Amino acid sequence: MVRNLDITTLRSFVAVADNGGVTRAAGYLHLTQSAVSMQLKRLEELLGLQLLDRSGRTIALTSAGEQMLAYARRMIALNDEVIGRLTDQAFEGEVNFGVPHDVVHPVIPRVLKQFNASYPRVRVNLATTNTRMLKEEFANGNFDLILTTETTAQEGSETIHQMPLRWIGAPGGSTWRHHPLRLGFSKHCIFRGIAVKALDEAGIPWEMALDSDSDRSVEATISADLAVGVLLEGTQPDYQELVESNGALPMLPAQHINLYGADKVRAAYVEELANLVRQGFDDMRPASLRLAAG
Repeated sequence: MVRNLDITTLRSFVAVADNGGVTRAAGYLHLTQSAVSMQLKRLEELLGLQLLDRSGRTIALTSAGEQMLAYARRMIALNDEVIGRLTDQAFEGEVNFGVPHDVVHPVIPRVLKQFNASYPRVRVNLATTNTRMLKEEFANGNFDLILTTETTAQEGSETIHQMPLRWIGAPGGSTWRHHPLRLGFSKHCIFRGIAVKALDEAGIPWEMALDSDSDRSVEATISADLAVGVLLEGTQPDYQELVESNGALPMLPAQHINLYGADKVRAAYVEELANLVRQGFDDMRPASLRLAAG
């Protein structure tokens, strides 16, 4: 004979276990005590097991009850997940999200995976380009949220992280030792002006090794040890490395990771995406700094 467990009955059982008794569970569930007691009795009769020890002043779980509690929680969670994903129209929609290509990894893929688990019916339209274009498109209303890499906090933005800006070159490369220093930047890279200014102030002569709109061309030129570039520390690919020049190249200012749009969101799922982005970058901080900030 097939026996089926009822989700409503399981909710009552979990509520009694969590609240330490029928009276509090009934208040939590907005049911009468007799209704909760009847559901518990029905569950025990269905299983042919005693789930609650009623011999003391307070109700306790038997060993069978402890096992049942773990299953009940999982069944309720799965039930709620199915109902939420298949029927909740509030989770339908889309988010236009812009991110500079140099800070996509490692945070953004994890954020998108987490967001999709909670809001599988919301489509995230991710666009990656440079900060200047992202801010222009955001001003035109084409993005709900954007991240930027900027030297300072800006009006209308929320700084969620700071990252050191570093010189990068080919593994074991020597181009950084040569004068004039050969640079590799795309035309619209926001770090280009920062690097040139630092070199000019340090009196270091330089020249552009290429003038291209293609980030891939820049990557190839730097990786071939034909130029040096600038990236945020921790974002350099495996085929490039940080240049340890021991002071031969000037220090570069740390960059703010700024979030725009989070103060104007109207949909709850957009706010959740913003929260996941904040948490993702916060997790990049050393543990001691996260504790201090908290």
